[in-house]
Amino acid sequence: MTPTTPTTPTTPGPAARPPLTARPRPAAAPLPTSPPVRRAPATTTPVAAPVPAARPRIEGDWFLLPAPRPDAAVRLFCFPHAGGDATAFTPLARALAPATEVWALRPPARGGRSRDPMPADFAALTAEVARVIAPHLAPGRRAAFYGQSFGALLAYEVARALPADRRPELVVVAGAPSPAEWTERESKDLDAAELLRLTGLEELVSADPELVELALGGIRTDLAVSATYRHQPHPPLASALYALAGAEDPMLATTDLSGWAAHTRGAFEQLVLPGGHLLATVDRPGPVDLLTSLLHSLPTGRAAADPTASTATATASATATVSATATVSATAIATEEQPSW
Repeated sequence: MTPTTPTTPTTPGPAARPPLTARPRPAAAPLPTSPPVRRAPATTTPVAAPVPAARPRIEGDWFLLPAPRPDAAVRLFCFPHAGGDATAFTPLARALAPATEVWALRPPARGGRSRDPMPADFAALTAEVARVIAPHLAPGRRAAFYGQSFGALLAYEVARALPADRRPELVVVAGAPSPAEWTERESKDLDAAELLRLTGLEELVSADPELVELALGGIRTDLAVSATYRHQPHPPLASALYALAGAEDPMLATTDLSGWAAHTRGAFEQLVLPGGHLLATVDRPGPVDLLTSLLHSLPTGRAAADPTASTATATASATATVSATATVSATAIATEEQPSW
């Protein structure tokens, strides 16, 4: 009898993502007064298991890389909410790997930077973050910004403060009114404890009085900085801009975020997603499907975002749906950082 050679079973690779359908805006068409709000349909498709990655590392004082991927095609810089820390984006970083490397901002006056002073006002904070982020946005490297609440406003203002050839191709803002509509409501009408409750993160720290105090201290610091923000009219960005709102957000007066449209000449879209005020947290990865689609649509090379140009090349519009039930199991990473809130 002729012996048979055993075969090794193969494991199918990840399914290819469908191509995105480009929907460029006509070059001469004015921005609509009130773009329609698109509600992302909920699905029950689970998110694929996180991809194993290298150990988390800290880059300088300002950035945490929860899942380092030096060969990733895209860098996504994430900006946390008021009182939040870089560890809030650990599940998101693991879910987006290996195609995208997340660089999460480590604000001063919390976590591993508890002894570092926060800049005196919002303008100073913006200038400092722009200074430290610019070297990591070399021309030719694909990059995008994602910010939540206070972090959404900071992400936008930092993008605007950067030199034209260092600006990201994409800015995604979540849970925040447009700069022109930004108010001091959070600092005037809410104390830190109320804000902690409304973000839905109170239960994560309530069992530990020390964590509660750390969380409240970070929120108070950021509310004081937020109160100094003053919007100044300026030319819109050429970057594509997507504005996200959680359908159950108790802090937004409305899920209509069309005011952001006036702040970009690039592609614009607003979407309502399942969730509350914070979409990405230390125990939830956030809008993984949407961000994956948007990041995969970025051009292979960065086009200069010239604020004086009359038109801009529109980026592709994402058509991927966002899962309402998708979760990625992750815990706070073992670094010097405190859990985020």
